[in-house]
Amino acid sequence: MRHLTATMTAVCVVIAACSDSGPIRPPQAESVTGPAASRSSEDGTRRIEMADACDPTTFDAALGAGTCTRSGGMRFSQFIEQLTKHGSVAAWHFAPTVVEGRVGQTLLAMNRGGEVHTFTEVEQFGGGIVPMLNQLSGNPVVAPECQALAADDFIPPGGSDSDDRVESGTELYQCCIHPWMRTTVHGHGG
Repeated sequence: MRHLTATMTAVCVVIAACSDSGPIRPPQAESVTGPAASRSSEDGTRRIEMADACDPTTFDAALGAGTCTRSGGMRFSQFIEQLTKHGSVAAWHFAPTVVEGRVGQTLLAMNRGGEVHTFTEVEQFGGGIVPMLNQLSGNPVVAPECQALAADDFIPPGGSDSDDRVESGTELYQCCIHPWMRTTVHGHGG
């Protein structure tokens, strides 16, 4: 367990090191209303929600204060147990996992969870920035795009990212912290 705690503590160090403003703190949650994440808003925006189910008491104890900002949830030991057994944890996901969109539509990734996530376009799905999570999820080859993250690539709880536009063809997005969190975007027409 000491090795596990030391490794997971490295997660916080990596995340903090990627931010030149110190530890990432969540902004005030945005109020977003409307249809489910799989639908387009009236302005043509395609929404993708990032979800997790971290328990603040046990995640903060294992990874450091402020790691998880939601109420209740899955204990850290259960998270590691599920990841070890299944290579993923279902509560940590992007929704929807497949997006059909028109070329030029905006992709809006919204963090509805309690942990920091990324919404990173990659050429091929792969591992992220946390070696232990890569190993446990069966993603030993790190996606190169995950090795070139900037501070603003980290989306805190309640935050969002809308810099990407749907392009023709297929685009792949993943979380570079939890690499099993993935979405495939198919761009059609114009």
